[in-house]
Amino acid sequence: MRIDFTTSERSTLGVEWELALVDHETGELAPHAPAILADLAHVNDGGPERLTTELLTNTVEVVTGVHHRVSDAVDDLRGTIDQVRGPASVLGADLMCAGTHPYSRYADQEVTPDKERYATLIDRTRWWGRQMMIWGVHVHVGIDDRAKVLPVLNGMLTYLPHFQALTASSPFWVGEETGYASNRALMFQQLPTAGLPPQFDAWAEYEAMVADLTHTGVIDDHSELRWDLRPSPKWGTLETRVFDGIATTEELAAVTALVQCLVDDMSERLDRGETLPTMQPWFVRENKWRAARYGMDAIVIQNAAGDERLVTDDLRELVATLEPAAERLGCLDELHSLATITDRGASYQRQLAVAAAHGGDLRPVVASLVREFDEGLSAAE
Repeated sequence: MRIDFTTSERSTLGVEWELALVDHETGELAPHAPAILADLAHVNDGGPERLTTELLTNTVEVVTGVHHRVSDAVDDLRGTIDQVRGPASVLGADLMCAGTHPYSRYADQEVTPDKERYATLIDRTRWWGRQMMIWGVHVHVGIDDRAKVLPVLNGMLTYLPHFQALTASSPFWVGEETGYASNRALMFQQLPTAGLPPQFDAWAEYEAMVADLTHTGVIDDHSELRWDLRPSPKWGTLETRVFDGIATTEELAAVTALVQCLVDDMSERLDRGETLPTMQPWFVRENKWRAARYGMDAIVIQNAAGDERLVTDDLRELVATLEPAAERLGCLDELHSLATITDRGASYQRQLAVAAAHGGDLRPVVASLVREFDEGLSAAE
């Protein structure tokens, strides 16, 4: 099976941000996405979609155009979100983002109607599929040569726990504290085409796998492989999908800068003839679990030799290493703002603190997430 890869301009950006709609009074998830999207149909006129449905009617997804700079991508998102706020408010709904909702029940949610792919997903995956009451962020970075895609993907797997820890925002599930920083990470990988990607050495191996899975009816096409990191041949990008839902634009900008800088740095090294370091799949798998369980307190495996380090210490050194790439890409401020997350705490830490301050009541957690989305990290103070 031949899969063409659309070459993109190196290190260009696109971001997809899944947002939850919650009732202003109760904080429960609210099924208003179809009405909001119908009211804002004009937003998608004359170009690629900027506002889309998702699996459940409690979710809207905001999508950017193609950008060179992180700041422009974030401004693009803000502009679309500003248009969503009006119709949402009329319906009595607020916007928030986290990997999971602290207390709403998945059994009470509605699947988006008249979408065959959603109906097929639920019919196939049943109980696990119904539990996909989760939100995330996807960051696309342009790759200028198909030969780079798999080496960069394999190299990026080393930093998957860093992405997971920084964005971990799902410590609760249906009203219960799970003990995990990212319960979403372990929930989502229960789907048969989700989770960690294989580590291929050649594009032909990827094509052969897609051919096998298509032949046996596992997927209809490669876009149904919902890996934590995946090639996106249609757009000519590497898509990083491991992130939990991100609560604020500041955090989204910081994490997007980290991804863009890493991909650009690896692309630069490949252009110089270097071989990118990788890790054994069993180390990658262990790192994902550690970051999902312990978040910012995770001790991560750094390399194929099995050296280990606290993820926050490794992040500080990584930021310094990536500063030249950030200078090239114009996102140095955003990259440095990763320190805000380590200083203020990741979203899961902030949510747990709010719950503890209110005797375990999770309604203030939702109120805090809504406030953070509206006001930024200053709302966490």
